[in-house]
Amino acid sequence: MTRVAAVDCGTNSLRLLVADVDPASGRVADVVRRQEVVRLGEGVDRTGRIAPQALARTLEVTRRYAAEAAELGVTATRFAATSASRDASNRDEFVAGVLDAIGVEPEVLTGAEEAELSFRGATSALAGRHPAPFLVCDLGGGSTELVLGAGSMTAAFSMDVGSVRLHERHAFGDPPTAEQAAAACADIAEALDEAALHVALGDAATLVGVAGTVTTITAHALRLDRYDSARVDGAVLGVTQTLEACRSLLAMTRAERAALPYVHPGRVDVIGAGALVWADVVARVQDEVASHGGELTGVVTSERDILDGLAMSAAGVQG
Repeated sequence: MTRVAAVDCGTNSLRLLVADVDPASGRVADVVRRQEVVRLGEGVDRTGRIAPQALARTLEVTRRYAAEAAELGVTATRFAATSASRDASNRDEFVAGVLDAIGVEPEVLTGAEEAELSFRGATSALAGRHPAPFLVCDLGGGSTELVLGAGSMTAAFSMDVGSVRLHERHAFGDPPTAEQAAAACADIAEALDEAALHVALGDAATLVGVAGTVTTITAHALRLDRYDSARVDGAVLGVTQTLEACRSLLAMTRAERAALPYVHPGRVDVIGAGALVWADVVARVQDEVASHGGELTGVVTSERDILDGLAMSAAGVQG
């Protein structure tokens, strides 16, 4: 087993996985898995730059992650940066700051690279449990990746819609108005139309949702009294159940969402926009599968995602 660290810096959250990985089988055994909401992408959609306060928050958590990884004896680290740092004109400041904080240069992933790693991580534990092809949806703060494949990725598309981006772009109210939600849905529909040109959504046998928005919606659908990873990871929800959970979160006020025991405080304001994206993706995939003569009856939630893909690659697992 090889002990490695993987860090995923997204638009909304900064996540760490320290894991023991078997280079031969690719099996990932968690040692530590944690996240902090740093909101690196705050204002990036509007200004095109990472805000100083957002960068400071991110680097402070990065230093803590670096210290923890060192204490746990990791032998290799990969730090991946996604949508916000791709889009920012001052990303060089971010790169230099991360290098100083953790000792490795962050890899500013392309949408295709992000998609492949997400697919690899998400499907690592699904083979034999659910039918392929898998359509993995990695719903982030700034972008959403759709990835199709069986043993490996065959098609992918990165959409510039996510929970933080849409929440800020359409100035969601508390709760969002019908007009704000409709404007966001128009953005999502346009993105899905483009995605469908690159990814055969109707070929999916299993739809898999990953990342914090999806896991939070799943916890809401299950009406958990706290966030319970064991119940969320691998959960299979009905399509109607999923859509109802999304509509419920979208309609809530910020105070009502904050009172839910499974919603991270840093996700309270943007989970409505994220729920809108997930609902539209699920509904669109259901329609596309039906148009191909199939039936999408359930949606799988996975806590295995890009972090697991990064850990596997850091350990030298061949994909």
